[in-house]
Amino acid sequence: MLYEIRNVRQVPGEGFRRWFTDPDHDLVVWYPEQGARRIDGFQFSYDKRGDEHALTWTRERGFEHHQIDAGDVPFSSKMSPVLVADGLPDVKRLSERFREISTNVDARIVSFVQQKLESEGA
Repeated sequence: MLYEIRNVRQVPGEGFRRWFTDPDHDLVVWYPEQGARRIDGFQFSYDKRGDEHALTWTRERGFEHHQIDAGDVPFSSKMSPVLVADGLPDVKRLSERFREISTNVDARIVSFVQQKLESEGA
């Protein structure tokens, strides 16, 4: 079940973000500024303990789907994780999963994310 991480580091000039997490998912939501109602984007990461992927939506670019390369290099220091383009996700499955784990998330965020996922899966 997602829960919100309080006191998320904010980067000046990059708007305001909220972060929700559980052992297998992350949801980061971006706003133009603190206190704004309009959501400018979100990233839903899933399968964090396995083959991690991220589905990102922004007003500027719409949807993007990536596999997260964790940066594991055999017999070497771990590198920084990077996003690698990864085709189309099963949006219906992601929408159902998100609905199941988001009961503790602000209803306005849940509605917005669900609406975007459902419009993408149509």
